[in-house]
Amino acid sequence: MTADPMASPPSGTVVVLVARDQVPAAAVPLLRSATEVYATAGVGLDLPKVPDSLPDPVVLVTDDLDDPAATALLARGAPVIAAPRPVGAGLLAAVAVMDRLRSPGGCPWDAEQTHDSLRQYLVEECFELLEAIEDGDRAALREELGDVLLQVLFHARVAQEDAADPFSVDDVAAGLVAKLVGRHPNVFAGGDPAVRDAGTQQIRWEEHKQAEKRRESSVDGVATGQPALALAAKLAQRTARAGVPEDLLPRNGDTGSRLFDLAALAKRAGDDPEGELRAVSRRFAEDVRTAERAAREAGVDPSTMPPDTWRHFWPRTP
Repeated sequence: MTADPMASPPSGTVVVLVARDQVPAAAVPLLRSATEVYATAGVGLDLPKVPDSLPDPVVLVTDDLDDPAATALLARGAPVIAAPRPVGAGLLAAVAVMDRLRSPGGCPWDAEQTHDSLRQYLVEECFELLEAIEDGDRAALREELGDVLLQVLFHARVAQEDAADPFSVDDVAAGLVAKLVGRHPNVFAGGDPAVRDAGTQQIRWEEHKQAEKRRESSVDGVATGQPALALAAKLAQRTARAGVPEDLLPRNGDTGSRLFDLAALAKRAGDDPEGELRAVSRRFAEDVRTAERAAREAGVDPSTMPPDTWRHFWPRTP
């Protein structure tokens, strides 16, 4: 049983659960008044360690409720005083697991990985996350978010070992916090009259980004390694904000220019051409599977079907 942290501390035998040696506020008066206080081995506080036999009443400070001394007191009905678990506490456990896997005595495969060798997995996990979002699959969404988080933790752990320019996951988090705070003065700095809605917030975000990074061009920072349709759309969005007119978009009549033109016009109209094309592609793939299943059920081998037979089993009107 866990004691209510807002209630008065109980008298008698109590187990106090600490995290990283942080004592719950509700337990402080009890620790000051108790005559018998001991700590288990994992606790770094300056307290006497657990004797062979615990008296009663006693206050036991532990970071592990599975410790034998703690389990013995819990079996006797001792309540637990614990601080509320903070949001994000699970991230610390994830970082610790990644550190263990990468350290000597951990996983041989994990120990061999580099930023370069991990690139393919980062791309794969991002696309799997996109698929979970598009499918509305909540269980898959939770799992794929974890897989993307793994990539962040993995790269940060590899970076920590770099001899010339090491940085840790804490450095990554600190940089993110600074970025979020710096680009949201409307939230963290008392207001920003230029931000009136989501659209103006996005414009201000780009302005802050350009000032921070001292970019000379409106298209600096656009990742050219992203899928081509998404790249064209991003360039169209950036150049529209810079005032580049539509008649300067590539329109040379070749296939690439026509695709760029379609993506650019869609993005400037507020659409997501990459997402829309992916949705159409996924529907097409499902139609192919449906037609193949129908053919097999009719005793027809899909690999030998001529065009008219494909049309016969096609689930949609062409």
